[in-house]
Amino acid sequence: MSTDEAAFESAAGPLRAQLLAHCYRMMGSTTEAEDLVQETYLRAWRGFGAFDHRASVKTWMYRIATNACLNALASSSRRVLPTDLGTPAGDPIAPLNLRSDVNWVEPLPESYLWQGANPTPEERFLAQENITIAWTTALQQLTANQRAVLLLREVLGYSAAETAETLQTTVAAVNSALHRARAMVGEAADGTGEAVDPQVEKVAVARFVAAFQDHDFDAVVASLADEVTWQMPPFDRWYVGAEASARLSWTHCPSHGPDQLRYLPTRANGQPAVGMYLRKGSQFEAFQFQVLRVDRDGLVDQVTGWFEPQWFRLAGLPIVLDGSDRRTSVVGSWQT
Repeated sequence: MSTDEAAFESAAGPLRAQLLAHCYRMMGSTTEAEDLVQETYLRAWRGFGAFDHRASVKTWMYRIATNACLNALASSSRRVLPTDLGTPAGDPIAPLNLRSDVNWVEPLPESYLWQGANPTPEERFLAQENITIAWTTALQQLTANQRAVLLLREVLGYSAAETAETLQTTVAAVNSALHRARAMVGEAADGTGEAVDPQVEKVAVARFVAAFQDHDFDAVVASLADEVTWQMPPFDRWYVGAEASARLSWTHCPSHGPDQLRYLPTRANGQPAVGMYLRKGSQFEAFQFQVLRVDRDGLVDQVTGWFEPQWFRLAGLPIVLDGSDRRTSVVGSWQT
């Protein structure tokens, strides 16, 4: 490795997770964010020799990443979840409606965000701040420029002047865009909502998992908040309420009794997540990757699920579990 390569890697390498989180917030897509981070590093490496250090390497890298995202957004449609389509809550016993023509918001598994790195608590906080499903989805309602302004000002802490320089616009334009963005995002602007005690969160997820593994309808209802929302792209309906959400699973999930499902715990979007596996003979196969939100009462109040196996892989979860693999007996361990 040359001296220039070593200097670049030392200065820019540790920023990868933060840049991936930033591009994810901008795009609402993990796969697109990864491509844009790669593009950012390529552009930065090509320009590193001419970098004059008037700004920090971190500020310079964020500038490159932000503009790469803005260029990409100029030719792409916004990403959504079923709740953004303007339709009322669905009937849980009605047929599911697949929509392959919609660009859906994607999850961001924590293990993929870090990819083997060992971040400090501060680095972990900075990278994961404001990447919840609710916040990420709310951001997609903004124009690309409003999104960039809000993130630079509210998440990264840039001044209006620094934001204007990054976006090659005026301070007045930045302030106007920020005002409109705050108004449109509304209550989701805090990104995370009220903090939940980690132990409360663990117990809530364990109850949720145990209820589904036991195929206990009443226990499923009891594990969910009264106004829980449930959605699972690429199906375009969304559902609200504990009983409706349980009825959805009892109607459409291929599991029809106890010991048909297994779960492995993980995290995504700064939230608890689970890999849900469906029995196929003596094995359990990846079925749905679910990102959960737990309220302060210890109930699951939001479930968003994706069916593509890639989310299991990016979360570091296996695609197939042996039926005798005791790693799947995780309920007790979550409650400790």
